Amino acid sequence: MRTGIFYGSTTGMTESLAAKIAARTGVAQTDVHNVADASADEAEGYDLLLLGSSTWGCGELQDDWYDFLDALKRKALSGKRVALFGCGDSASYPDSFCDALAEIRDGLEATGCTFVGALDAAEYDGCASRICRDGKVIGLAVDDGASEAVSDARMEKWIAAVGF
Repeated sequence: MRTGIFYGSTTGMTESLAAKIAARTGVAQTDVHNVADASADEAEGYDLLLLGSSTWGCGELQDDWYDFLDALKRKALSGKRVALFGCGDSASYPDSFCDALAEIRDGLEATGCTFVGALDAAEYDGCASRICRDGKVIGLAVDDGASEAVSDARMEKWIAAVGF
């Protein structure tokens, strides 16, 4: 299964998370793409897409994602699996914590892809944002305020849920 990681990062946190995920899952650096420089056409060559974004303001996508997501929405992703990851701040923005992941998911709903990698919402104390759906969190949401040990444990559970 060919895996591509596509991320958008402003401060470097999501880029670091993408690199950590790549190292842990064995995804080659040539398959890790910054959406600022990537084409949605590149995504078509992968069976599994790991899509990552930080969240800005009150639930907004990282800036580089807007054009990339618009192009990706026009692709036929039927048969492809998509897993989401990102960074946010649940202490300052509990109602929109990692909502960029929900923006990506909602944008890709009609493409025919299958979403994988949901985690039990119990992992996230009092999750009140749009990433919480039906008792699950739609992807790996790394909290800026969480300890590295907590974030690493969540990442391991997410990697297993994705199917690595």
